[in-house]
Parts: sequence; C-alpha cells; structure tokens
Amino acid sequence: MKAGQLNRRIRIERRLEGEDAAGQPQEGWDPTPVAEVWANVKGATGMASIRQTSPQDNVAASVNSYSFRIRYREGIDDGMRVVLGGVPFDIKQVRMDHAGREWTDLVCEQGGNDG
Repeated sequence: MKAGQLNRRIRIERRLEGEDAAGQPQEGWDPTPVAEVWANVKGATGMASIRQTSPQDNVAASVNSYSFRIRYREGIDDGMRVVLGGVPFDIKQVRMDHAGREWTDLVCEQGGNDG
C-alpha cells in the first residue's frame, strides 16, 4: 500500500466502559484513542448511495456510508468509531486483508447513533 494513498488522518475511538462514582454506567467515548492513523476515505456511490437514502420501514434516514482503508491493524471492532476532522463515523464492519496483511477496511456510517 503506497503512503500517498493514505491522505487523511483519523482517530479510532472506543466506548467508555465501567461505572462512574455514583455507580451509573459511563456513556461516551474514551478520550484516549485506540489509534491515530493515516487513511484513504471513499464514500458510497451509485446504487449503494441510492439504496441508503430510500426510506426503510416508512422512516426516512440520512445515513451516509464511507470506507476508511488503513494499513493492516488488528484489535479494531464494530463497537468503535472513526473520527475525521471532528466528525464521528460508526464502524459497522471491519474487513481485513488476512492473506497479504496490507490493509484493513473500516466500513462506517455517518448520521446514525454517534456517527
């Protein structure tokens, strides 16, 4: 994977776990990122984009899909999120190049829960 293709700096964050001093579950995201890495960003195009904007179950939703390709990295899961320029994206799927160990694709949505 050529370094020139990785032209956007992203943060990968995980949800806070545990309880606060009052015993309540913590909500939010850990301020210490899992990683800060360079990525190549691609948005959904064509029919994939049209399918996403069509109403499902009579509820219109504005959700955009993006793929963030980074160098091969283990330890990332679909409970985490990507932050690009202060904008959060929920990780929906992690695809890894197990054969060549060159890249990891983070398939994300913007406009859902925290993304």
